[in-house]
Amino acid sequence: MPAVSVIMGVYNGAKQPFLDRAIQSILHQTVQDLELIVCDDGSQDGTWPLLCAYREADRRIKLLRSQVNCGLAAALNRCLPVAEGRYIARQDADDRSRTDRLAVQLEFLEQHPEIGFAGSGILLYDASGYWGRRSFPQYPEEQDFLFTVPFSHGALMVRREAYQRVGGYRVARETRRAEDYDLLMRLYAQGVRGANLPDFLYDYLEDEAAEKRRRYLYRIDEAVVRWKGFSALGLLPAGLPYVAKPLVVGLLPAGLLRWLRHHRTIEKIR
Repeated sequence: MPAVSVIMGVYNGAKQPFLDRAIQSILHQTVQDLELIVCDDGSQDGTWPLLCAYREADRRIKLLRSQVNCGLAAALNRCLPVAEGRYIARQDADDRSRTDRLAVQLEFLEQHPEIGFAGSGILLYDASGYWGRRSFPQYPEEQDFLFTVPFSHGALMVRREAYQRVGGYRVARETRRAEDYDLLMRLYAQGVRGANLPDFLYDYLEDEAAEKRRRYLYRIDEAVVRWKGFSALGLLPAGLPYVAKPLVVGLLPAGLLRWLRHHRTIEKIR
């Protein structure tokens, strides 16, 4: 039985250079007692043959395949019953983990049994290299969920029993782009607390120049997730203005959104 199971969902990743880097960053961890479980979520390109080649080269890889694209939450839920590790770590298909990431998180969770899951700071990179970093509260409280998610989903390592306590990810229309927000608030509502390590253990792909615009429908979905999560955490009615936050943000000009993103949540490093 491995110490750590790493779960990843991927959709149409064959033509991008990031999938190889993501997989290699896990296979070359200083913790070798691991397995990597990848669910191909209905890819229409050459992702599946590529994943099969990785599995032939390293038998620590387990593969799952969906015939249709069901979304990240459903893909990760397929991985969870297959995972054998005491701890279950996340890894996104276009990000990278520092080689000692799993070792650092594993040591922390072994030393802090009162903590259900551990995240870390993240370094932001694009085609030109590293350009920023984002830190999170070391020991987030319920109130920290009001403004945004106080963890990076891809950088998490979670105790197996914590996932089991909440039944994994909730697959619903409103969690299509907010599965992490929903999961983490449900964990906190069940008394499972998380921590963020001060180290920057995870490289997160984000274009510095991008003016990211989410479909407004997804912002409505996030508002629903916030309403349900804040209610479970006892943050209503005081948290009502924050329920409306994604709806208001979605109406702002793209340039202003980029400025706010860079000056409120990100420390520039170039």
